[in-house]
Amino acid sequence: MLEDTGFVDVQIGAPIDTFRGASGEQKARLFAVYGYPFLARKPG
Repeated sequence: MLEDTGFVDVQIGAPIDTFRGASGEQKARLFAVYGYPFLARKPG
């Protein structure tokens, strides 16, 4: 999706448990919900 909008050099990092310590942590783990950091550059 990022590349479709003109971004280049797209890098995706390792998954991060964004629900650690939250009340919905158990449910998030059941559905393997994670956040992913990304870095991209838009030329120009």
